[in-house]
Amino acid sequence: MQEYWELYMKNLEGKPASIQFNAGISMDIEEIQYTYPTVAFVKAKLKEPNERGLLSEIEEPEILFMEDKLEAALIKFRIGKYVGRIISDGYVTFLYYVQFTYNWPDFIEFALDEHTSYEITTGHEEDSNWNYYHKLLYPTAKEWQLIQNHKACDSLKNSDDNLHLARAIEHKLYFQSEDKRDALIKKLTEQEFKIKDELTNEEGVKGLSFYRIDKPFYHDIDALTLSLIDMLEEYGAQYDGWETSVVKS
Repeated sequence: MQEYWELYMKNLEGKPASIQFNAGISMDIEEIQYTYPTVAFVKAKLKEPNERGLLSEIEEPEILFMEDKLEAALIKFRIGKYVGRIISDGYVTFLYYVQFTYNWPDFIEFALDEHTSYEITTGHEEDSNWNYYHKLLYPTAKEWQLIQNHKACDSLKNSDDNLHLARAIEHKLYFQSEDKRDALIKKLTEQEFKIKDELTNEEGVKGLSFYRIDKPFYHDIDALTLSLIDMLEEYGAQYDGWETSVVKS
């Protein structure tokens, strides 16, 4: 089973939230969801909450220690899978999927014996469809794009790129239906994009690459890609990311 973690921000019930989730586990859900049919949580009230959905510098070490202790208990009791963490509205919530619940009290006692200064609630309920993972932790298509945008921006920045300098940014799309292909090309042209290449992916789906002069700075590329996702959807196409060259000052 692959395991890798992603971190992103989203809005939960009108409040900012920091979501860290096990993205690798998504590839194995069909195989493991019936083995671990119960979602369980540990929720701690933060001592120094803020309005940004983040941990304070002072409290972060203690919360990360709590997370490590919970993970050690998870291994000790072989109780299930750690799938994500949510920080929002003054609380941090750790989410798990477990096979059995008979040893849940022992797991909690062992994991939290050093954290008695926190106000903590715990619980579990049946969720064989993994709805908490799919609908709460897992990002939408737009949220995934923001994750990828920021990774690409960070990579450019690490190469001493000046993200504020405009340059050709190439995008890709694939058609879910080619009925509106010509209308989409016209729309892209009206927005000053230039069509570059015809594409075909490994599944034989047709697509296009296109480019325009823009800035790849975080806020700029976020606004651009989110608008492209919406526009392409109207024309039966799916956005498939962007790339550009490094431009230094």
